[in-house]
Amino acid sequence: MQNQLTTYLSAGYPGLAVVSSEEARAEAEIASVCTSLKRRLHAWSSTEGLVDTKEGRVTNCSDPLELFQLLEGMFNAKEPRHVVLLRDLQLHLDQTDPPLIRRMKDILRLAKVGGHAIILLGCRLKLPPELEHEITTVDFSLPDANQLRTVLDGILKSAKIKSLDEAVREGAIQSALGLTTMEAENAFALSVVETGGIDHKVIAREKARTLKRNGLVEVVEATTCLDDIGGLGLLKDWLVRRSGAFSASAKAYGLPAPKGLLIVGIPGTGKSLTAKATASAFGLPLLRLDMGRVFGGIVGQSEANLRAVIQTAEAISPCVLWIDEIEKGFSGSSSSGSTDGGTSSRVFGSFLSWMQEKNKPVFVVATANDVSKLPPEFLRKGRFDEMFFVDLPDAQERAQIWDIVIARHGRKPTEFDTVVLAQMCELYTGAEIEAVFVDALHEAYADGREPKPSDILEATEHMIPLAQLMDGQIAALRHWAKGRARLAASRGKQGRRNTRRIDSN
Repeated sequence: MQNQLTTYLSAGYPGLAVVSSEEARAEAEIASVCTSLKRRLHAWSSTEGLVDTKEGRVTNCSDPLELFQLLEGMFNAKEPRHVVLLRDLQLHLDQTDPPLIRRMKDILRLAKVGGHAIILLGCRLKLPPELEHEITTVDFSLPDANQLRTVLDGILKSAKIKSLDEAVREGAIQSALGLTTMEAENAFALSVVETGGIDHKVIAREKARTLKRNGLVEVVEATTCLDDIGGLGLLKDWLVRRSGAFSASAKAYGLPAPKGLLIVGIPGTGKSLTAKATASAFGLPLLRLDMGRVFGGIVGQSEANLRAVIQTAEAISPCVLWIDEIEKGFSGSSSSGSTDGGTSSRVFGSFLSWMQEKNKPVFVVATANDVSKLPPEFLRKGRFDEMFFVDLPDAQERAQIWDIVIARHGRKPTEFDTVVLAQMCELYTGAEIEAVFVDALHEAYADGREPKPSDILEATEHMIPLAQLMDGQIAALRHWAKGRARLAASRGKQGRRNTRRIDSN
């Protein structure tokens, strides 16, 4: 933030805003910039009044109108140049007070003439239309590794831990990325209390709880690997060949970090499972974003939520950001804005811009069932590295899925003829195959015995596969994928490096 703030103040911007819940850290960075530019910093709050941070002089004025009257006298003086930090003004702006808005516009105009500046600081920013073009937002990122290292050193000193292995230290720092300094300090302190030292697992656990409590993104433990997926050989091979692209050697080679992957296809065919396995294949933390949580009812809240998600993902990077059924979140972006005032379009545009321009190693894995709801600009090259289509599994893939499902539920695949089972489930998805075996387990458990092939056969008689219920939609999806997406699984004699597109079906 300091470079951007220095530039704006030097250019004479009269109104700035810093959105952050880390008030103390933001104030420290603003003070540092003011010192380097030789600006006089004042800080105002509704409880303390106006404080001259250099001399410590306090002027009582809890009302912002009283404050602006004081600032008028300060800003009329050419020297020194003043920077006034306003902590609690957002609460007053929420009341839509016309005299306050008018007075603030007058003060901003006076600040512009005299080379002064006003900085709004708070955890949110909602400006009335009259001030939207008067205030410029300054980006304030979450703490980086160096800043978290300073926090950790403070905890170690307080706990009288004199030495810490460098690998343990770096593991703790990586686990804390994405937290504020206060949240990281609490996580480090909790680790000391629980384990008597620094344990990255405790810190990662607390980060997962914190992000889940925030409600926008959550940390998902990546327990699924590529071997847990039946079939999809070409897609898994593509992921394996890019698993080293986030390493230091890849960066030195000049290889840009992969941007992301879009997986479209029939429900239940392993798209979400692949998204989870991607994090394991890359050896990166996995974040899950529910696009429905991004959209809020307050004006500007949705855009602010998306910025918070991006900020968190970039702070934790390198990481994998998983967005499941993305078409549901962006299906309204192509509307005229009559239903939501254009919020979906603005959020969608911001997300597209970030996908195109992001320079932090955040690998986005998005899944979609109904790709027809996605706007065309979302699908073009540059947003994602590749788009794969996942079709119904063939006989060989169904046999692999049966092996995995049976083993996952604590039975030996060798006790079942999975080739025959695969033939019985010709139009089944992986999710439906697992549902059939679970049904067979229930029947066997009720009879007090182990499941038999006859139980599976009986379960299939009650199962109507999705391919029969939605044959028209699946045919339309296959038609759309023809020539547009890569096939996730090899068919026939296709080789490992196959890059052919979808054949007509």
